[in-house]
Order: sequence, then structure tokens, then C-alpha cells
Amino acid sequence: MASNASCEISSGYMKPFPHARLLLNYKGLDYETKWIEYPDIKPTLQPHIEPNDTRWPYTIPAIKFPDGTWSQESRRIADLIEKRYPEPSAHLDSPYQSRIEEVVPRAFRPLMAIGLNQIPKRLLNPASVEYWMKDRTDVVGCDLAEHEAKNGGEAAFAAAAPALQEVTAMLKENPDGPFFSGKEVSYADFVWISTLYFFKRIGDDVYEGALNASGDRTVHETILKAAEPWLKRGDR
Repeated sequence: MASNASCEISSGYMKPFPHARLLLNYKGLDYETKWIEYPDIKPTLQPHIEPNDTRWPYTIPAIKFPDGTWSQESRRIADLIEKRYPEPSAHLDSPYQSRIEEVVPRAFRPLMAIGLNQIPKRLLNPASVEYWMKDRTDVVGCDLAEHEAKNGGEAAFAAAAPALQEVTAMLKENPDGPFFSGKEVSYADFVWISTLYFFKRIGDDVYEGALNASGDRTVHETILKAAEPWLKRGDR
């Protein structure tokens, strides 16, 4: 169901298709994307949003609804979108939702041994590079290049393989496919689609390595292909 009212979604160049943006595209909702550099996230969001109780109190994506309500964090945003615009349903109550939310971090974190060092070189604008390098160095406790040398490469793909293969098995549970629930798309699919798309954004080396470690690359290529209608919208 399309809406004449426009949302504003704040996002980063690094990850142009977070779960929330896929959900907006799926529902046919109008929105404007505001691209934010990392040093500007806090000053942009702090006047409008209660902070997260995490290392990063203000994060992107964030959203401003037509009534002036702001929110951040993808799942909270999805809950609000689904409540305000229930059709077509994103099936947030799908049994796959909790499963994919549990497994994605286990697939994602090992590959960030590569990503943390390569993202500022490949994806970030100069305005964000210094912030990223300092912040992520503090997170891992050492130089990012050293972290990649120690934990990246084949070691990263091997560490991610069990979780990637769990997702492969989940995608095969309903052979009608291409989504977790067969032909019915849900927000759980958007979580995985955006993860795959992010791997591809980091680089073909990460994307291809992840698919090769997944046990069956075909099911992942198929779900990404099925998502093309919601990935078409450009950076506007």
C-alpha cells in the first residue's frame, strides 16, 4: 500500500540497503534518503532520539516519520513501519525472524575481520575514514590491518562457515523458495538479503568467499535475485 506521506531515512554510503530501506521499498512507501557521515550521526540524531544503551548510542539507519516521530535501530524501525503501514505484511511474527536474528551475527562477525580494515578503503568517504579507523581500532584493541592479517582471509570464512551453512539449511526448508517461508517474503528475508548485499558491497572477495563457505551458493544467489525489485531504487 503506497502512501502520499514521505518518510526520511538516514543511512550511510557503506550500507545503502539496510533492512529498513528494503522494507520501505517492499511496502511501496515514499521516502527521502539523507546520507550521513559517521562524525555527523550523533549531532544529527541526538536532538530527536533516545540513545541506545550500547557502545554506539546513536546509529544508522534512523527514520523520521511524517508525524515527526524519530526512531533508530533496524528492528525497532521495522516494528513501527509495520504498525503504521500493515499492508503488505512483512510477517514480523514469522518463526524465521528470531532464527535469522540469532544466526546473522555469527556469520557476520568473523567476516568483519576483513571488513573493518577494508571498508574505509573501499566504501567510506574521506569525512568518515578517520572516525572509523579510531573507533574500530578501539573496538578490536589493535591496528585494523594487523587484525585482518591475523583473523581475515580463509580463517574468517572458516569461522563464518557454520553459521552460513545454517542459513543455507533454513533456505532449503521450504523447497518452493526462494524465501525462508517459500514463496512468501518476510522481514526475515530482508535481514538476510541486506547482509548478502553488504558482503557484496565490501567486495567480491568477501561475497564470493561467503557463498563458497555456505555449502550451497545457489540458494543465496536465488534469494538475492528475487529481491531485485526492492533493490532497484538508486541513491536518492
